[in-house]
Amino acid sequence: MVNPPRVGDELPRLAIPVTRTLIVAGAIASRDYQDVHHDAEAARAKGAPDIFMNILTTGGLVGRYITDWAGPGAELRGLAIRLGAPNHPGDTMTLTGRVAEVAEGTAVVSVTGRNRLGNHVTGTVTVLWKEESDGPGAESEGASGGAGCSPGVRGGT
Repeated sequence: MVNPPRVGDELPRLAIPVTRTLIVAGAIASRDYQDVHHDAEAARAKGAPDIFMNILTTGGLVGRYITDWAGPGAELRGLAIRLGAPNHPGDTMTLTGRVAEVAEGTAVVSVTGRNRLGNHVTGTVTVLWKEESDGPGAESEGASGGAGCSPGVRGGT
């Protein structure tokens, strides 16, 4: 690692387009077959305007946000999140983070994911990094092509 994280460090923003495909694929991948995650008519019958993202997909996206920032040698040691406003198709969830604690090779990062309705997710992630990792503050853009983001997902300010 070039620069270990410090309390107060801000992570780069990550804007994730919330598509119908992302919502359905995340539900299927996590074996969450509740109809509100894939059937718009059923979601409307239960009071939602459309299908919405499940917590397991959100947790995966939060974890990916942290590991993109921390580098390939990082290990997630804890994830504590709370859902708020639902993510519907057509939304953009923008993830932001701030290092809240650093001790003995771990960092606790406070994370928020916002969409047009407000906070979709808030919480903390505990991450362990290793000296050889291309972690927080590293000069490298990583294998994903820049800004610590995977292909098809834009980082922004």
